[in-house]
Amino acid sequence: QVQLVESGGGLVQPGGSLRLSCAASGRIFGISDMGWYRQAPGEEQRELVATITKDGSTNYADSVKGRFTISRDNAENTVALQMNSLKSVDTAVYYCRAQLRPYNGDRKWYIYWGQGTQVTVSS
Repeated sequence: QVQLVESGGGLVQPGGSLRLSCAASGRIFGISDMGWYRQAPGEEQRELVATITKDGSTNYADSVKGRFTISRDNAENTVALQMNSLKSVDTAVYYCRAQLRPYNGDRKWYIYWGQGTQVTVSS
């Protein structure tokens, strides 16, 4: 059973930092793109925060450029999000997302999501 497990959320004051981590586990043949999305309170949809390809190419939402940094460890099947200069508008549930191919015989790629981790920025 493939799963993504996030960690590192919590309460932080404005201007502070947090580091989120996500580990993919299970019988995995390969992982393509990985990324972080978030869903703010009262919002119905998740928005892209940052993505990273297997070769390390990154993409960021304009609202987090210069403050957040995404990274991954292909050997460990992990992705991290370093968040600096946090603002109250960054308060949200953060979700890890990965496109991966499990060892299930059908040779197809699937999108997997983590369970989410709460980030609250407040004084």
